[in-house]
Amino acid sequence: MSLVATRPAESPSTSGGRPLSEADLAEVHLIGKPMPTDRLRGWLVAGFLALLGGFVRLQNLGFPTDKGTPVFDEKHYVPQAWEYLRNGGYEDNPAYELTVHPPLGKELIAVGEWLFGYNGWGWRFTAALAGALMILMIVRIARRLTRSTLLGAIAGVLLICDGLSHVQSRMGMLDIFLAFFVLMAFGCMLIDRDQVRSRLALTVREGWATESRFGPRLGFRWWRFAAGVSLGLACGTKWSGVFFIAAFGLLTVIWDATARRSAGVSSPWKGALVRDVAPGLWGLLAVPLLVYLTTWWGWFGSETAVDRHLADAAGHHGWYDFVPEALRSLWQYSGNVLDFHENLVTPAKDQHPWESKPWTWPMGLRPMLYYYDGGTVTCGEDRCVSATMLVGTPAMWWLALPVLGWGLWRMIGRLDWRYAAVVVAYLAGLLPWFTNLDRQMYFFYATPLAAFLVLGLVLVLGQILGPAADGYERRGTGLFVVALYVGVVVANFIWLWPILNGDSITEGHWNAELWLPSWR
Repeated sequence: MSLVATRPAESPSTSGGRPLSEADLAEVHLIGKPMPTDRLRGWLVAGFLALLGGFVRLQNLGFPTDKGTPVFDEKHYVPQAWEYLRNGGYEDNPAYELTVHPPLGKELIAVGEWLFGYNGWGWRFTAALAGALMILMIVRIARRLTRSTLLGAIAGVLLICDGLSHVQSRMGMLDIFLAFFVLMAFGCMLIDRDQVRSRLALTVREGWATESRFGPRLGFRWWRFAAGVSLGLACGTKWSGVFFIAAFGLLTVIWDATARRSAGVSSPWKGALVRDVAPGLWGLLAVPLLVYLTTWWGWFGSETAVDRHLADAAGHHGWYDFVPEALRSLWQYSGNVLDFHENLVTPAKDQHPWESKPWTWPMGLRPMLYYYDGGTVTCGEDRCVSATMLVGTPAMWWLALPVLGWGLWRMIGRLDWRYAAVVVAYLAGLLPWFTNLDRQMYFFYATPLAAFLVLGLVLVLGQILGPAADGYERRGTGLFVVALYVGVVVANFIWLWPILNGDSITEGHWNAELWLPSWR
């Protein structure tokens, strides 16, 4: 299915050998391949895989800890989340100016702490829940992308077996929540695309699609609104969500224009600009901004939150004094946070041992060690190791660059909208980090990439599998190759299990798990 639909000169008949009319052809191009009819089975598959993934994510969730305290960057967010519970929705401890992310992710961690207390389960429960729900979403999203329940199920299995997603779903950190809301927004965008084309198909069927050279108005688009809400929640977790606002905004303009073209509109790009851009700015810019501000509800309602009255304390006055003091304080507070992030640079002679740069992320060349105990654990031998390492499953991540290259070819050379959607989303999570290479960065920043890597792999596997119309031999060979690959991924995940979960293993086993010198 191409990004820009072109009308064939001839088409099969609809019934009785009658050639399709121009309106029929337009409707075919708009709707494309229909969704599978096995709706109940589709939901059962998604639900089962989400439950399976949740069970996997929850295994021994309270381990590891640092003598009962959080590990690595959990040490920032877990205590800050506890402050939200103690104070009723806001932080009041500057924490050496390390309160440098929006509140939503920490509020979600606080929910788990409220349920289970200040312990490993409390810190990590909502992260594990988000990871399980991402499995549910990716099954449904892949099914919609490929129009195949089987490929949707494969996407769920691949995400379950991704080491990076697994570990981040078991850490009291923010990145899994960012990935969750970004994937939610992506799914909403796909449903909105299908809904827009269905609405245009109705106008074609009723004969008024081309009454205006700009095409018809499309009405209120609830799924685009939901995408905007999701993106606002992503930004309320981490500011890097803003890059996905730009990427998804670009996608929706292109999708709207090409849909109008398929409907026979004479000026589809002008039609998209006239009919769709203003509502799109509302849905994917204004709505996220309003939702983002809403995530600061506790901060706005407090008197002692971090920098709550910074505008008055700073003594800055000018033409903007008509803006409420709270908004001016948030703006100035955000400026301080931006300055912190821009200048978070590791000295050249004192780099963090597990720092990495974005060019290493697609293949996971520099994972990171969250926890290591080589002295107090037992395993039946003299030298034992317990370690938790953030590493993407190599059977998936080492194919990232070939999949990205193939996706770019399908996007540009074949105008395949499905690959375009996945590639644009993937690059929105990767390319912005190249703008400041001196900044301190880590592999966990790549967490949002995992879902789109899975979707890219599934699109390729779908091509290998081939359509059902292909012969039995061709389809059987494709199914064998796909099953073999999925089996390799599952086996690879099982092999990595001890270092993803901190199991006690021999030192020899530990060394065997470290496949590359850069993993050490």
